Amino acid sequence: MLAIVGGLGAALVFATVTLCNSRSTRMIGPAQLLAWVMLIGLAITAPLAFARGIPDGLDAEAAAWMAVAGVGNVAGLLLAYSALRLGKVGVIAPLVSTQGAIAAVIAIVGGEQVGTEVAILLAVIAIGIWLAAVASPEEQDGSPRQDKRAAMFAIGAAVAIGWSLYAIAQVSIALPVVWALLPSRVIGVLVVTLPLAARSGLRMTREALPLVLVAGVFEVAGFALFAFGARHGIAVSAVLSSQFAAIAAIAAYILFRERLSPVQLAGVAVIVAGVGTLSGVQA
Repeated sequence: MLAIVGGLGAALVFATVTLCNSRSTRMIGPAQLLAWVMLIGLAITAPLAFARGIPDGLDAEAAAWMAVAGVGNVAGLLLAYSALRLGKVGVIAPLVSTQGAIAAVIAIVGGEQVGTEVAILLAVIAIGIWLAAVASPEEQDGSPRQDKRAAMFAIGAAVAIGWSLYAIAQVSIALPVVWALLPSRVIGVLVVTLPLAARSGLRMTREALPLVLVAGVFEVAGFALFAFGARHGIAVSAVLSSQFAAIAAIAAYILFRERLSPVQLAGVAVIVAGVGTLSGVQA
């Protein structure tokens, strides 16, 4: 049940982040957005991590997983921000949301045991996520070439973040959750924020500021919730966290007037039924 709580909590937070990023990345650009998000995240996680001290379980294996988590997260977020700048939330979110399914598959291949019922329900929920957030081709605003680039960025983001989610889960099992979140922020600041500040300076607009602040704080909160849930089941937490796509698509319909097709509405119903059944099975 705790895996479900962590996964669903992460989904709500990631949906908020996605909506904020879909606006702010068009205001200041994906690189600037990532630089600020990493800086804000480091300001949150670094004091918490060092207040706890260096954990006893920090060995070579944990350090390797921390590196995978950091690199995958930074690369994935940059690709996701680039995709959101070019495409619609209802198109990009379902593609990026397959990160959870990718992490779940990695976990299962890595030896995590899940029952047949759980595996089937995870597959059903993943299908519902796709249906709920996917937009038909005639609803896309950009040119075919731009839509293709956005889709490629989103798929790349899903693969990178999928590996990052699995690595974060591995680290969080052996170390405090905050130490699972720290590597991404350290790598992001070293590789993105500092070079960008030295080369062209960090830019911010008044309109983008609140969106970036929310994204920076919620990015940390979302991965913390996922890591908490992953301690009790990586596959379940990973797939449920991907519900952010469906939530973001519904919110985009309300806030940005992005239309939901009958297929998307059917997807929402599939997700609700799947989550309810999964909760009963896990309980």
